[in-house]
Amino acid sequence: MTEWDIKKLRILRTLADRGTVTATAEALHMTPSAVSQALTGLARSLGVPLLEPQGRRVRLTDAAELVLRHAEAVFAQLERADAELSGYRAGEAGEVRVGAFPTAIPALVVPAVTTLRESCPGVSIRVREAEAAEAYELLAAGEVDLALTLAAHAPTARDPRFTRTPLLVDPLDVALPPDHRLAGAAEVRLSDLASDPWIYGGSGPWSEITRTACEAAGFVPEQAHTATGWTAILSMVAAGMGVALVPRMAATRVAGAVVRPLPDDRPTRHVIAATRTGAESAPAVARVLEALVGR
Repeated sequence: MTEWDIKKLRILRTLADRGTVTATAEALHMTPSAVSQALTGLARSLGVPLLEPQGRRVRLTDAAELVLRHAEAVFAQLERADAELSGYRAGEAGEVRVGAFPTAIPALVVPAVTTLRESCPGVSIRVREAEAAEAYELLAAGEVDLALTLAAHAPTARDPRFTRTPLLVDPLDVALPPDHRLAGAAEVRLSDLASDPWIYGGSGPWSEITRTACEAAGFVPEQAHTATGWTAILSMVAAGMGVALVPRMAATRVAGAVVRPLPDDRPTRHVIAATRTGAESAPAVARVLEALVGR
């Protein structure tokens, strides 16, 4: 029977995620030569080639992909074993490391912390702020136990590495200056704002969300100012410098801007919680998920 080396399989999985030996070495705090030696040894013990050259890089062979498909099931089972052992040793006590994008922290994480202090004081949360896409990288690397992120910027639901739990659908509202011509209108549509100056990030997911929503309404937004923080964006809106799409979770951060819903062409974003497959069974993680779902 083939002898499987879990440590070397983890190195192979990290290479599949990171794409290069150098990036794999950095992620695992190893040297590139140690990574190469480990993968060479794994290929020798399995009796199949795992890597093949592709220009200056390497790519996984079909055999490596086959190995990883089975390895994911092994990793998931080991996560479940860790979860059960954690529950056995500590009951419902323990620390859960949560990676969350900025607006999710005050809207979801902080209320969950308050709930857990009353219902399950033995469980604590350690928060790490991270953008939605980065939260998955931290989760895959084992640096957080639970990631709050956006479904649109997450791996597919068929990815066997992760278990996803829907939390909420966050509507996107429009923020208007207090003296805007539509500030007191009974109804506002995105198409009504086609000629207005817009404020949004220069790149990244929010830039894409704003442009996509406006293009769906029939126009390309004129970007008058660039900002990524909601406090900065809403402050500029309040000062009459432009209009902006803002998630409802962030819309109360600055006084002065008039925030109006978009009843007909309202864009939304789907907020989810993700764990490594199997880890959701850990009692402390399960308690945190329950608190988040109940928000």
